[in-house]
Amino acid sequence: MAEALIEVEVVYAQADVQRLVTVQVPVGTTARQVVELSDLGSEFPDLDVQACPLGIFGKALADPQARVLEAGDRVEIYRPLIADPKEVRKQRAAKAAAKRQ
Repeated sequence: MAEALIEVEVVYAQADVQRLVTVQVPVGTTARQVVELSDLGSEFPDLDVQACPLGIFGKALADPQARVLEAGDRVEIYRPLIADPKEVRKQRAAKAAAKRQ
């Protein structure tokens, strides 16, 4: 009997390039496994597919090695933040306050 397959998407974006790959994987495949199977690591050499943070439809996964995928899931590969959003907000507020004075 043939192994049942599901179709999922893997997405990764940098500032200048975005990639979406559709992958057919066996039922029971985890989020981390599908990222490895997507071959995005060879296209983006700086991407550490073994350790990068992952999410599904905008929700970060605490344990991508354990999260079994369902048909239609979109696995998102997250990049590290360039700047701390709280710090950027503080700087913007200080700049606006200085401008008002």
